[in-house]
Amino acid sequence: MKQKSKYDGYKSFQYLEPGTDYKVFKLAKEIGRVESYKVPVTPEQERLVQEILANDIVVSAHEHIYITTDDISQIFEYKHSGRNWTPYELLSKSGIDVVFENFMDGSTVITSHSGWKWTDIIHDLGMRFSDFAHQEMLFKAETYDDLLRAKPEGKIAVVATLEAATQIENEVDRVDVLYGFGVRSMGITYSESNSLGSGLKEARDGGLTKFGRKVVRRMNVLGMTIDVSHCGDRTSLDTIEYSEKPILISHAGARALWNTNRLKPDEVLKACAEKGGVIGIEAAPHTTLTHKNPLHSIESYMEHFEYVANLCGIDHVAFGPDTNVGDHVGLHRHLASLMSIKDAHGGVSYQEVEYVKGLENPGESFPNITRWLVKHGYSREDIAKVLGGNVLRVLKETWAR
Repeated sequence: MKQKSKYDGYKSFQYLEPGTDYKVFKLAKEIGRVESYKVPVTPEQERLVQEILANDIVVSAHEHIYITTDDISQIFEYKHSGRNWTPYELLSKSGIDVVFENFMDGSTVITSHSGWKWTDIIHDLGMRFSDFAHQEMLFKAETYDDLLRAKPEGKIAVVATLEAATQIENEVDRVDVLYGFGVRSMGITYSESNSLGSGLKEARDGGLTKFGRKVVRRMNVLGMTIDVSHCGDRTSLDTIEYSEKPILISHAGARALWNTNRLKPDEVLKACAEKGGVIGIEAAPHTTLTHKNPLHSIESYMEHFEYVANLCGIDHVAFGPDTNVGDHVGLHRHLASLMSIKDAHGGVSYQEVEYVKGLENPGESFPNITRWLVKHGYSREDIAKVLGGNVLRVLKETWAR
């Protein structure tokens, strides 16, 4: 695959002195941590895949583009340090042009053990943007035109994203502050409830609160895209109805295929599509399983894609793999309390995999998704929509300019 022309070999924080300016952790291998896998296609199909990746805009609707510690038991100490490394070399070979980056998000545990603290979120944003400012390949996307210039310039546009609005507490003006820092997409809740509404782990979903409505309105007028991936069903439906603009479900799947709270019922998926929104399919380990494909793989993942495409239409589905670089399964074990893993699975048993073959990291996901689409006979027009066009349409409708 053609490498992004602007990548110059930069490594995170290389302008600082290791051991003096920051504590050194041994990080997971950026490339080659696990055996690479390619969806098998013919040479002719592979040529088409490379042509698509070279010419069409590829948007990942949900990622965490950082490298974890090699010893995953050190992950809390690493996150407590408030400094995360970005896999620039891997991203340069990913085929991604626009990436929704969610940073440390709810696992930002610099000053607390619980995450979602305002000061920690701001620290995380500033630290990562400081690192981005010292290289040329990644840049912060703040306007729709920024998204369109990434591919021609050989760069990657980063859409600053947060999975929940928990950190704003009861201060609606903090939405404006986050917008000023460059945040252009935000979830209403994470899996836990907050002052805006109910998360997916709750047994009772009270829906969008009055304060939640104030935040939705503020996001609409500011030009910040709304996401309900981790909201409860009632809160999701209320948000879709109350928002004057389409929303994203950036990383989820179909509950009809695997009955867990982490996935969305048909009612929510259809409501999102009917409002003009888009559903990105989630690939984090042990999420988008199916009864036909109970081992998490690209096959179970794409089964969710096809189900949502058939239910909602090809104009309303995309991909939000939700990957990082490192042991994602081990990360879930160590961050289970912060990420509500047990509650999200809702007691449904599954056979664990070491990693999701073909979707293990940001460098593998989109080349393999594209191979799968080409192999299964999707048209160039439809591939362009689901790889990026659909999400770009929502951003054009929801951003201020």
